[in-house]
Amino acid sequence: MDHFKLEDQLKKVQQKEEKPMSPLVRSRLDETYDFILETGNEGSKTAPCSWMCRPASLTAAAGLLGVSIFASGFVSPAMADSIKQIPLVGSIFSSIEADLGLQSAGDLELTSNVNSHVSYQDIQFKVTETVYDGTRAAFVVNVSAPSLKEGMLDTGEGQVELSNSIDSLVAEINGQRSDEADAPVQGVSYWSAGEANPNMLVFEMTSEAENPLPETFNAAVYVRLTGVDHEFKLDVPLQKSVKNVISLQKPNSESNGEMIFSVSELSLTPVTIRIRFTLGMDKNEKLTKEESNQLLYSKVAVFDDKGNLLPGLSGEAEADGKTITWDYRFGTTQSKPEYLILKPFVQEDGDFPRSIRDHQYIEGLEMKVNLSAQK
Repeated sequence: MDHFKLEDQLKKVQQKEEKPMSPLVRSRLDETYDFILETGNEGSKTAPCSWMCRPASLTAAAGLLGVSIFASGFVSPAMADSIKQIPLVGSIFSSIEADLGLQSAGDLELTSNVNSHVSYQDIQFKVTETVYDGTRAAFVVNVSAPSLKEGMLDTGEGQVELSNSIDSLVAEINGQRSDEADAPVQGVSYWSAGEANPNMLVFEMTSEAENPLPETFNAAVYVRLTGVDHEFKLDVPLQKSVKNVISLQKPNSESNGEMIFSVSELSLTPVTIRIRFTLGMDKNEKLTKEESNQLLYSKVAVFDDKGNLLPGLSGEAEADGKTITWDYRFGTTQSKPEYLILKPFVQEDGDFPRSIRDHQYIEGLEMKVNLSAQK
């Protein structure tokens, strides 16, 4: 956006107000415009880029502008409405705090902007942004309706959070629906895009290990909204945007004398980590009921080299009575890690908790997977 047009817009809003713009706001706006001009006039010098390299000047300027406008402690309704119409700089995925992998996708510009929308009466679903790394596909949907305000949907029978307002959700890829056996994806998950974007939802699909998704495909996503007698069909074009994939070169295993933990496959992108691992009892005789239960509820926690517990996303398991093998997907880290720490644990609450207590970890099975030698 032309910053002079932005200034004109803000001036028009100011003229409608009884109170003039404060000197602090005025000075901060002037500093912002000077910053943009100076940045644009600089030479074409560039610095070497790492995995996390991103153009920051415009984002910094936009951030400074936001601070300047709100520093006065007073923003009128008219000015607030005007500011909301100013296009945001950057990716919605960058603001998703709960998922480091999707944050990385936004920060590294691995996302694609799309403009696919569907309407029924006065309700509109608009797909605005997608990301796909070959394993995980995610997309942002903006929902608009007169009955939806600040993330709360009036269903006619009460107020419901938008993130809890979907009655049914099915994806169809290459003629196969996600609720069918042997489909490329098993179900679709969704959640709120966050407080900053209350009327936006993030949808996610992960591919099955035995039936991987192609590098480019179109997904049809069918959505039913609470209180609305209509099924919306979202058309979502997806294209793999990640080329650098780190893979495990050789299997690793650890044993504590009672259990064996082995990793046969591992792949890492800036968006997703996929690990195929097996846990089994180190004995030939039949397992006791307690041993069988421990094996059934055993999973693996993944930490990056900064000590971050990476979120578990989804997975499939195969059990033969003495071993359980998981193909599991995890959100990844914001930086390119030199190694990962894998720690088997016994699940107690939730499918994959955000925190794990010390007594849940299985002693003697911790594994360090060095990634620097596997590039």
